[in-house]
Amino acid sequence: MTDYTGLKLEKRGHTALVTLHNPPAHTWTADSLVALTRLVHDLNADREIYALVITGDGEKFFSAGADLKLFADGDKGVAATMAKRFGDAFEALSAFRGVSVAAINGYAMGGGLECALACDLRVVESHAVMALPEAAVGLLPCAGGTQWLTWTVGESWAKRMVLLGERVDAATALRIGLADEVVDKGQGLARALQMAEAVQKQSPSSVAACKRLIQGARHMPAQQVLIQERELFVGLFDTEDQREGVNAFLGKRAPKWKNA
Repeated sequence: MTDYTGLKLEKRGHTALVTLHNPPAHTWTADSLVALTRLVHDLNADREIYALVITGDGEKFFSAGADLKLFADGDKGVAATMAKRFGDAFEALSAFRGVSVAAINGYAMGGGLECALACDLRVVESHAVMALPEAAVGLLPCAGGTQWLTWTVGESWAKRMVLLGERVDAATALRIGLADEVVDKGQGLARALQMAEAVQKQSPSSVAACKRLIQGARHMPAQQVLIQERELFVGLFDTEDQREGVNAFLGKRAPKWKNA
Protein backbone atom coordinates (compact mmCIF):
# COMPACT_ATOMS: atom_id res chain seq x y z
CA MET A 1 0.00 0.00 0.00
CA THR A 2 1.20 3.54 -0.70
CA ASP A 3 0.07 7.14 -0.43
CA TYR A 4 -1.45 7.28 -3.93
CA THR A 5 -4.94 8.65 -3.24
CA GLY A 6 -7.70 6.32 -4.42
CA LEU A 7 -5.22 3.74 -5.68
CA LYS A 8 -3.54 0.68 -4.23
CA LEU A 9 -0.12 -0.27 -5.55
CA GLU A 10 1.44 -3.70 -5.18
CA LYS A 11 4.63 -4.83 -6.90
CA ARG A 12 4.75 -8.47 -7.92
CA GLY A 13 8.17 -9.15 -9.36
CA HIS A 14 8.48 -7.02 -12.50
CA THR A 15 4.74 -6.20 -12.56
CA ALA A 16 3.01 -3.28 -10.85
CA LEU A 17 -0.58 -4.08 -9.84
CA VAL A 18 -2.71 -0.93 -9.48
CA THR A 19 -6.16 -1.34 -7.92
CA LEU A 20 -8.72 1.45 -8.21
CA HIS A 21 -10.17 1.99 -4.75
CA ASN A 22 -12.78 4.66 -4.17
CA PRO A 23 -15.90 2.75 -3.06
CA PRO A 24 -18.53 2.06 -4.07
CA ALA A 25 -17.96 2.70 -7.79
CA HIS A 26 -14.28 3.75 -7.84
CA THR A 27 -15.06 7.14 -9.36
CA TRP A 28 -12.16 9.40 -10.23
CA THR A 29 -11.43 12.54 -8.20
CA ALA A 30 -9.05 15.40 -8.84
CA ASP A 31 -6.71 13.91 -6.24
CA SER A 32 -6.79 10.35 -7.55
CA LEU A 33 -6.07 11.56 -11.10
CA VAL A 34 -3.03 13.47 -9.84
CA ALA A 35 -2.04 10.33 -7.93
CA LEU A 36 -2.26 8.19 -11.08
CA THR A 37 -0.08 10.66 -13.00
CA ARG A 38 2.53 10.54 -10.24
CA LEU A 39 2.28 6.76 -9.89
CA VAL A 40 2.97 6.18 -13.60
CA HIS A 41 5.91 8.57 -13.52
CA ASP A 42 7.28 6.72 -10.49
CA LEU A 43 6.90 3.38 -12.26
CA ASN A 44 8.66 4.72 -15.33
CA ALA A 45 11.63 5.57 -13.09
CA ASP A 46 11.67 2.09 -11.53
CA ARG A 47 13.87 -0.04 -13.78
CA GLU A 48 12.58 -3.24 -12.16
CA ILE A 49 9.02 -2.68 -13.43
CA TYR A 50 8.26 -3.99 -16.92
CA ALA A 51 4.45 -4.17 -16.88
CA LEU A 52 1.44 -2.56 -15.24
CA VAL A 53 -1.94 -4.18 -14.52
CA ILE A 54 -4.89 -2.01 -13.46
CA THR A 55 -8.21 -3.25 -12.10
CA GLY A 56 -11.08 -2.21 -9.84
CA ASP A 57 -11.49 -3.34 -6.25
CA GLY A 58 -14.26 -5.92 -5.77
CA GLU A 59 -16.34 -7.57 -8.48
CA LYS A 60 -18.93 -5.00 -9.56
CA PHE A 61 -17.02 -1.94 -10.76
CA PHE A 62 -13.83 -1.34 -12.66
CA SER A 63 -14.65 2.37 -12.49
CA ALA A 64 -17.79 4.42 -13.07
CA GLY A 65 -15.75 7.41 -14.24
CA ALA A 66 -16.15 10.88 -12.78
CA ASP A 67 -18.58 11.75 -10.00
CA LEU A 68 -21.21 13.85 -11.80
CA LYS A 69 -21.85 15.84 -8.62
CA LEU A 70 -18.66 17.73 -9.50
CA PHE A 71 -20.39 19.20 -12.56
CA ALA A 72 -23.88 19.80 -11.19
CA ASP A 73 -23.51 23.57 -10.73
CA GLY A 74 -21.97 24.19 -14.16
CA ASP A 75 -18.68 25.59 -12.83
CA LYS A 76 -16.35 25.97 -15.84
CA GLY A 77 -13.32 26.27 -13.57
CA VAL A 78 -14.01 22.86 -12.06
CA ALA A 79 -14.61 21.48 -15.55
CA ALA A 80 -11.28 22.85 -16.81
CA THR A 81 -9.38 21.46 -13.83
CA MET A 82 -10.91 18.02 -14.12
CA ALA A 83 -10.43 17.89 -17.89
CA LYS A 84 -6.73 18.71 -17.50
CA ARG A 85 -6.23 16.18 -14.72
CA PHE A 86 -8.02 13.46 -16.66
CA GLY A 87 -5.89 14.25 -19.71
CA ASP A 88 -2.63 14.32 -17.77
CA ALA A 89 -3.38 11.04 -15.99
CA PHE A 90 -4.52 8.95 -18.93
CA GLU A 91 -1.93 10.36 -21.34
CA ALA A 92 0.72 9.39 -18.78
CA LEU A 93 -0.83 5.92 -18.56
CA SER A 94 -0.85 5.58 -22.34
CA ALA A 95 2.81 6.62 -22.47
CA PHE A 96 3.91 4.17 -19.75
CA ARG A 97 7.16 2.71 -21.11
CA GLY A 98 6.17 -0.91 -20.43
CA VAL A 99 3.07 -2.93 -21.26
CA SER A 100 -0.18 -1.98 -19.51
CA VAL A 101 -3.15 -4.34 -19.16
CA ALA A 102 -6.61 -3.38 -17.89
CA ALA A 103 -8.50 -6.15 -16.10
CA ILE A 104 -12.08 -4.93 -16.50
CA ASN A 105 -13.92 -6.67 -13.69
CA GLY A 106 -17.29 -4.91 -13.87
CA TYR A 107 -18.81 -1.64 -15.03
CA ALA A 108 -16.35 0.55 -16.93
CA MET A 109 -18.23 3.75 -17.66
CA GLY A 110 -17.04 7.12 -18.95
CA GLY A 111 -13.67 7.90 -17.43
CA GLY A 112 -13.47 4.31 -16.27
CA LEU A 113 -13.54 3.02 -19.84
CA GLU A 114 -11.17 5.81 -20.92
CA CYS A 115 -8.69 4.57 -18.33
CA ALA A 116 -8.91 1.07 -19.81
CA LEU A 117 -8.58 2.46 -23.34
CA ALA A 118 -5.36 4.20 -22.32
CA CYS A 119 -3.91 0.75 -21.57
CA ASP A 120 -2.28 -1.41 -24.22
CA LEU A 121 -4.52 -4.45 -23.68
CA ARG A 122 -7.89 -5.18 -22.08
CA VAL A 123 -9.06 -8.40 -20.44
CA VAL A 124 -12.81 -8.25 -19.85
CA GLU A 125 -14.80 -10.41 -17.45
CA SER A 126 -17.98 -11.92 -18.84
CA HIS A 127 -20.35 -9.80 -16.73
CA ALA A 128 -18.68 -6.45 -17.48
CA VAL A 129 -20.47 -3.55 -19.18
CA MET A 130 -18.66 -0.72 -20.99
CA ALA A 131 -19.91 2.65 -22.20
CA LEU A 132 -19.07 6.28 -22.84
CA PRO A 133 -22.41 7.83 -21.81
CA GLU A 134 -21.30 11.44 -21.38
CA ALA A 135 -23.49 12.91 -24.13
CA ALA A 136 -26.59 11.67 -22.30
CA VAL A 137 -25.85 14.17 -19.51
CA GLY A 138 -24.72 17.07 -21.71
CA LEU A 139 -21.01 16.28 -21.58
CA LEU A 140 -18.46 14.51 -23.76
CA PRO A 141 -15.56 12.10 -23.16
CA CYS A 142 -12.66 14.47 -22.45
CA ALA A 143 -10.01 12.01 -21.27
CA GLY A 144 -9.04 10.63 -24.65
CA GLY A 145 -12.18 8.58 -25.19
CA THR A 146 -13.16 9.90 -28.60
CA GLN A 147 -9.67 9.22 -29.92
CA TRP A 148 -8.61 5.97 -28.20
CA LEU A 149 -12.00 4.36 -28.80
CA THR A 150 -11.87 5.25 -32.50
CA TRP A 151 -8.31 3.91 -32.83
CA THR A 152 -9.38 0.71 -31.08
CA VAL A 153 -12.78 -0.17 -32.58
CA GLY A 154 -13.04 2.05 -35.66
CA GLU A 155 -15.19 5.09 -36.40
CA SER A 156 -18.54 3.36 -36.80
CA TRP A 157 -18.56 1.64 -33.41
CA ALA A 158 -17.06 4.71 -31.77
CA LYS A 159 -20.01 6.71 -33.08
CA ARG A 160 -22.49 4.11 -31.84
CA MET A 161 -21.02 4.19 -28.36
CA VAL A 162 -20.44 7.95 -28.09
CA LEU A 163 -23.18 9.47 -30.24
CA LEU A 164 -25.91 6.90 -29.54
CA GLY A 165 -24.78 6.01 -26.05
CA GLU A 166 -24.77 2.26 -26.72
CA ARG A 167 -23.58 0.06 -23.89
CA VAL A 168 -21.36 -2.86 -24.83
CA ASP A 169 -21.28 -6.25 -23.13
CA ALA A 170 -18.23 -8.50 -22.98
CA ALA A 171 -19.14 -10.58 -26.03
CA THR A 172 -19.68 -7.49 -28.17
CA ALA A 173 -16.48 -5.92 -26.85
CA LEU A 174 -14.53 -8.97 -28.02
CA ARG A 175 -16.21 -8.94 -31.43
CA ILE A 176 -15.45 -5.28 -32.13
CA GLY A 177 -11.90 -5.34 -30.74
CA LEU A 178 -12.55 -3.39 -27.55
CA ALA A 179 -11.62 -6.50 -25.53
CA ASP A 180 -8.54 -8.55 -26.29
CA GLU A 181 -9.89 -11.47 -24.29
CA VAL A 182 -13.06 -12.34 -22.38
CA VAL A 183 -12.78 -14.51 -19.27
CA ASP A 184 -15.18 -15.80 -16.64
CA LYS A 185 -16.22 -13.62 -13.73
CA GLY A 186 -13.42 -13.32 -11.21
CA GLN A 187 -10.72 -14.47 -13.64
CA GLY A 188 -9.76 -11.13 -15.20
CA LEU A 189 -6.96 -10.21 -12.84
CA ALA A 190 -5.30 -13.62 -13.04
CA ARG A 191 -5.30 -13.50 -16.86
CA ALA A 192 -4.02 -9.90 -16.93
CA LEU A 193 -1.19 -10.83 -14.57
CA GLN A 194 -0.41 -13.80 -16.80
CA MET A 195 -0.09 -11.45 -19.77
CA ALA A 196 2.13 -9.13 -17.73
CA GLU A 197 4.34 -12.07 -16.79
CA ALA A 198 4.81 -12.88 -20.47
CA VAL A 199 6.29 -9.40 -20.95
CA GLN A 200 9.21 -10.42 -18.72
CA LYS A 201 10.53 -12.64 -21.52
CA GLN A 202 10.92 -9.58 -23.74
CA SER A 203 13.68 -7.00 -23.55
CA PRO A 204 12.26 -3.98 -21.69
CA SER A 205 14.29 -1.69 -23.94
CA SER A 206 12.88 -3.30 -27.06
CA VAL A 207 9.32 -3.23 -25.71
CA ALA A 208 9.55 0.49 -24.98
CA ALA A 209 10.85 1.23 -28.47
CA CYS A 210 8.28 -1.00 -30.18
CA LYS A 211 5.40 0.51 -28.22
CA ARG A 212 6.52 4.00 -29.22
CA LEU A 213 6.52 2.97 -32.88
CA ILE A 214 3.16 1.19 -32.79
CA GLN A 215 1.43 4.13 -31.12
CA GLY A 216 3.22 6.57 -33.41
CA ALA A 217 1.39 4.99 -36.34
CA ARG A 218 -1.82 6.59 -35.04
CA HIS A 219 -0.80 10.11 -35.92
CA MET A 220 2.43 10.12 -37.94
CA PRO A 221 2.82 9.40 -41.66
CA ALA A 222 4.11 5.89 -42.39
CA GLN A 223 7.27 7.18 -44.03
CA GLN A 224 8.16 9.13 -40.90
CA VAL A 225 7.56 6.13 -38.63
CA LEU A 226 9.57 3.83 -40.92
CA ILE A 227 12.57 6.14 -40.62
CA GLN A 228 12.14 6.24 -36.85
CA GLU A 229 11.87 2.44 -36.81
CA ARG A 230 15.33 2.09 -38.33
CA GLU A 231 16.76 4.75 -36.02
CA LEU A 232 15.39 3.04 -32.90
CA PHE A 233 16.69 -0.33 -34.12
CA VAL A 234 20.22 1.07 -34.31
CA GLY A 235 19.70 2.87 -31.01
CA LEU A 236 19.10 -0.44 -29.24
CA PHE A 237 22.78 -1.24 -29.83
CA ASP A 238 23.55 1.32 -27.12
CA THR A 239 21.79 -0.89 -24.56
CA GLU A 240 23.09 -3.78 -22.49
CA ASP A 241 19.86 -5.65 -23.18
CA GLN A 242 20.66 -5.88 -26.89
CA ARG A 243 23.94 -7.67 -26.27
CA GLU A 244 22.41 -9.81 -23.53
CA GLY A 245 19.48 -10.87 -25.69
CA VAL A 246 21.53 -11.92 -28.71
CA ASN A 247 24.21 -13.68 -26.67
CA ALA A 248 21.63 -15.46 -24.52
CA PHE A 249 19.97 -16.80 -27.66
CA LEU A 250 23.29 -17.92 -29.13
CA GLY A 251 24.24 -19.48 -25.79
CA LYS A 252 20.89 -21.26 -25.56
CA ARG A 253 20.03 -19.74 -22.18
CA ALA A 254 17.35 -17.41 -20.80
CA PRO A 255 18.32 -13.73 -20.97
CA LYS A 256 18.82 -11.69 -17.83
CA TRP A 257 17.44 -8.26 -18.61
CA LYS A 258 18.82 -5.15 -16.93
CA ASN A 259 16.44 -2.65 -18.55
CA ALA A 260 19.51 -0.66 -19.49
